[in-house]
Amino acid sequence: MNYLIVGLGNIGAEYAGTRHNSGFMVVDHFIEDFEGARFSSDRYASVAEVSFRGNKLTLIKPSTYMNLSGKAVRYWLTQTKCKEDNLLVIVDDIAIPFGTLRMRKAGSDGGHNGLKNITECLGGSNWARLRFGVGSNFSKGAQIDYVLGEWSDEERKAMPELLDRCCKAIKAFITMGPDRAMNICNTKPKEDKPEDKTEKKPD
Repeated sequence: MNYLIVGLGNIGAEYAGTRHNSGFMVVDHFIEDFEGARFSSDRYASVAEVSFRGNKLTLIKPSTYMNLSGKAVRYWLTQTKCKEDNLLVIVDDIAIPFGTLRMRKAGSDGGHNGLKNITECLGGSNWARLRFGVGSNFSKGAQIDYVLGEWSDEERKAMPELLDRCCKAIKAFITMGPDRAMNICNTKPKEDKPEDKTEKKPD
């Protein structure tokens, strides 16, 4: 079965490592598990292809810039003969806290220009998206500077574990379907309770 996995972001060195490029970071991390896999420049996107559990995965990073992401998604859906049911878009989201992931089978664009353009180009929003929470720690009017800004040191330290969780969510989407993948992805992992090292007095 064919799947199209889309990481949203902006091309160019000035955008690398910014919050708005969370989608790029996720798909970059995902192909690290596949020996020899790499992205190469193609029409409207950088593209990588891998096989997973008998399925063909095409991963793309649109080169159209965020606001025109739909052009790349529409083209590669046609090119790969992938159904919209097997499309998963990974996107940054200021509406949910950093460290939180949310998968949905469909939904609104939530004010995100990348999602908005994909909806316009595909003529609907009945396709899955994985939202990567970046938080909203910015003052009024500073949203653009925030999403195009770099991660804090604390966020950067947490990134490897978050990227791993995203990759598990993608694999669950492919092997289990969106409903079960949502149950896994949308449940925050339990934090280990600190060990109580106080000495207990003998009875």
